[in-house]
Amino acid sequence: MAKEQTYETALARLEEIVESFEQNTLELDELSVRLKEAQKLLKFCKNKLVKTDADVKKILADGKE
Repeated sequence: MAKEQTYETALARLEEIVESFEQNTLELDELSVRLKEAQKLLKFCKNKLVKTDADVKKILADGKE
């Protein structure tokens, strides 16, 4: 059974990918694969942040009532 991805694991993986870009350690064939992976991770992180922001706003609004 695959472990559910968390924001923290996605961010850590993104940092690894960015580091490999910065260090020029990727082979040409691997470059597009890592870029696609990074795009998916960025979308996941953005969605997670948007959902968390909405949840926090709702909790704070409910607390004012």
